[in-house]
Amino acid sequence: MTLNAGKEGGHIGPGLSVADIVATLFFGVMRIDPQNPDWPDRDRLILSKGHAVLGYYPALAQAGYFPEQMLETFEKKGSPLAGHPCTIGTPGVDFSSGSMGHGLSVGLGMALAAKLDARDYSVYVVLGDGEQNEGAVWEAAMAAAQYHVDNLIAVIDRNGLQHDSSCAEVMDTEPLADKWRSFGWETREVDGHDIGQLLEAFQPEYRPKGKPYVIIAHTTKGKGVSFMENGVSWHHAVLTQKQAELALAEISQDKTGGE
Repeated sequence: MTLNAGKEGGHIGPGLSVADIVATLFFGVMRIDPQNPDWPDRDRLILSKGHAVLGYYPALAQAGYFPEQMLETFEKKGSPLAGHPCTIGTPGVDFSSGSMGHGLSVGLGMALAAKLDARDYSVYVVLGDGEQNEGAVWEAAMAAAQYHVDNLIAVIDRNGLQHDSSCAEVMDTEPLADKWRSFGWETREVDGHDIGQLLEAFQPEYRPKGKPYVIIAHTTKGKGVSFMENGVSWHHAVLTQKQAELALAEISQDKTGGE
C-alpha cells in the first residue's frame, strides 16, 4: 500500500506497530457484521491514532467490509482510503480521525449512548503513546471513571516513539500505568505483539464492572522489518521498490517460521 502511494508514502512505522492489536480486535474480540456495517448493536472501534491506517485498512478488507483490491488505491485521488480514516465512503469506519487526542472523548460518548439506549455493545479506542501528551485524553479518562463507563476499553500502542523523537524526550508520561490507575481505570499491561496475551486481556473476566478498562500494549514501531524497527524516521516514509521487497521478504520469512 505504501509503495503504491508513491510520493505520498504512508505512516508505515505505526501501521506495523498496531497491526497485531487491530487484527486481534477484528478477528478475535469484536462483535461485528461486515455485511451490515451500520448494525446498531455492533462493537465500535475508534483508531484515535488515525495515521496508523496501514494497520487498519487491511483488517477492514480482510473482514469483508470492502474488496481487498481497493487497498491498491490507498492515498490515490478519489480513493476513500485516505491517510487518516474517514466515515465517508469507507464501510466499517466508525470515526473520522485526524488531529490527535479526540478519539477517547468520542469513544466515551458512544459508550454512554449505548447505556442510555440500553444496548450492550462495547467501544474500543486505540491511542498512541505520544497522544498521551494531549490534555483531552485525560479529560475523557477522568469523565469515563466518573460515570462508571465499563463498556469503554482503551488500548495504548506503547511503542515509545512519536513523530520526531522518543516519547520520553518529548514529554515523559511515565509511570503511565500508575497515571491511568490514579484516574480510576482498571489497567493491564501486555506484549502488544503477542496474540495470546492480547486475546486474554480482552476476555470478559478481565473487564471490571463499573469502571473503564485500559490495556497498555508494549509494541515496536516498524515491527517485523529489521531496518524499520524502533526507527523514528519510519514514522512516515516513502518506500523504494528495493526497500519494499526487503520488507516483504522479512515479513514472509517470519510468518513461515523462518525466524
